Amino acid sequence: MRLTSKGQITIPQHVRHELGLQPGDEVDVVVRDGVATIVPATGPTGRGHRMVDALIGRGDVELSTDEIMSLTRGEDG
Repeated sequence: MRLTSKGQITIPQHVRHELGLQPGDEVDVVVRDGVATIVPATGPTGRGHRMVDALIGRGDVELSTDEIMSLTRGEDG
C-alpha cells in the first residue's frame, strides 16, 4: 500500500470483506508498540464525539453548574 500526500490509504477489498466494512463505516486506528491496527469503530463515532472526547477534563472554570447557568440567564448573584 502507498500512503498519499493527504495521509490516506486504500484498505484492500479482502480486508474490508473480512472486517465486514461497507462504504461509510467508521473505523478506528489503534497504535500499540509502533504497530497500527485498523478495527471497526465501536460506540459513538464521528468528528463531534472525537472533539468532545479531546476536551473532556480540560476545563479550568471554578464555577458550579448553577453559577454558570445563573450567568447565562443574566440572574444576579
